[in-house]
Parts: sequence; C-alpha cells; structure tokens
Amino acid sequence: MSQEGHRPQPRRPPSRHPVNKAMYDEAPMGARIADVVTNFMGSWRFIILQTVIVIVWISGNIYLLFHYDPYPFILLNLAFSTQAAYAAPLILLAGNRSAQRDRLTLEHAAKEADVEEQQNVDLLRGNREILEHVQALEERILQLEQRIVSGLKPPTS
Repeated sequence: MSQEGHRPQPRRPPSRHPVNKAMYDEAPMGARIADVVTNFMGSWRFIILQTVIVIVWISGNIYLLFHYDPYPFILLNLAFSTQAAYAAPLILLAGNRSAQRDRLTLEHAAKEADVEEQQNVDLLRGNREILEHVQALEERILQLEQRIVSGLKPPTS
C-alpha cells in the first residue's frame, strides 16, 4: 500500500493491437476520463448506488430524519438534472469514441485481409509454377521411359 493509504491501480500493459494503442494507450486524458465515467454510469453498481441514494434521500426527508429537501424534492430534481447535463455529453463522447474504434478496427481488419489476399495470390502462383514443373518433369520422364523401352526391344530376325 502507498503512503496515502490506498492501493495504487495496477498499470495496464501496453497494447499490441494498433487500434487499442490508438484508442487506449494514446488517448487524451479527457477521453479516458469519459470512458471511465460512462463505463461506471452504465454499470449495475451505479444503478444500485443511485437507487440506494434516492431511497435514503426520499425516506430521510419524508420521515424527517433530515429536512433539507422536503416534498416535492426540488433539490433531488436539481441533482438529477445536473447529473443528466454532465452525463449526456460524456455518453455522446464515449459513443463517438466507440464509433471511431469500430471504424479503426474495420480499417485494420481490411488492411490485414488485403495482406492475406496478396499472400494467397502469391501462394497460388507458386503452386501453379510447381505444378507446371511437375508436368514438365512427367513429360520428360515419359520420353526417357519410351527411349529406354525402345532400346530394350530385342532385334527381330
């Protein structure tokens, strides 16, 4: 543990895939923060936490355990509005990053497919050349066999 009393986050190893390098390793700080926030806001942990906070907030104000936001819970509505005002742009930013990641992944896959296609063409050309050499060798063997057989025939008297 560090001196402040909390564990340091384990550092991710550098990405090997070029799309992951571009989208995660080389991403600006704001984009990484947006990813973390939207990942949290789209999780069950966030839904449960927010539900518990709302239940405590409403029941605490109804049963007068604390009385800083009485019914109709204007402060709670303001908190939700503020949360939505910040969440919407973050969600749009994360959606744009997701679309960009998908586009980069498709471009990378297409480039890899082009390389593989060229390799397949080269292999087929090589196979064709080998088959042509084999056919030429077979023809030459047949010619030599015919010469040998014709040289072995007994003379006719």
